[in-house]
Amino acid sequence: MYIIMVYDVHVERVARVLKIGRRYLTWIQNSVLEGELTPAQFARLKRDVGKVIHEEEDSVLFYTLRDAGDVRREQMGVQKGEPEWLV
Repeated sequence: MYIIMVYDVHVERVARVLKIGRRYLTWIQNSVLEGELTPAQFARLKRDVGKVIHEEEDSVLFYTLRDAGDVRREQMGVQKGEPEWLV
């Protein structure tokens, strides 16, 4: 499955959430990561993120698609992430 992770967390937890996200996904730009995961990897990602965030003030969204073929992305402006360098 293809996962897009978007997060808005307190500044104290941003680096930790990004670090966890990068273990599983490719960083695209500020607070956005994406990539192909197995169901087990996705479960671990959610578990790891859940240990860091404060559910009363942080928000993390996961968009799930069948595979990368379902994703059409159009970019405007500066490309912040370099996914081809990280794979």
